[in-house]
Amino acid sequence: MQLSPNQRFNEALIKTAVLLYQVDGMVSLTEQDYLEEVIEALNWQSPICKDAFLTQAIHEARVASEAGEERVFLKHLADDLNFDANYVMEIGMGITGIDGERSEHETELLHFMSHKLLARELTIMQAS
Repeated sequence: MQLSPNQRFNEALIKTAVLLYQVDGMVSLTEQDYLEEVIEALNWQSPICKDAFLTQAIHEARVASEAGEERVFLKHLADDLNFDANYVMEIGMGITGIDGERSEHETELLHFMSHKLLARELTIMQAS
């Protein structure tokens, strides 16, 4: 089954959010609640249920994080994330700040996303 651009974005957004809440090594209930709210608001159009997809995303993000491959992981999602780069950054800022502090590693990944991964789309959106 071919997924719509919106569904590919949904899946990439979930994977990105999961990676961002895992990189500091501590997953708080507040971060999990925030992610659940984000997922609930998505227009999900996949034969795979949200919970099954989330479980897989958690595993993939953990493997990438443990291997120090966070940027590679995000680069693989870049095309789909650019569907709505501003929303990706909004969610990224939200999930990394919801627990009251942003780790250095979280800040580095947000910078990478805004200045490298999504920079072109963010610039285009700001210019319109």
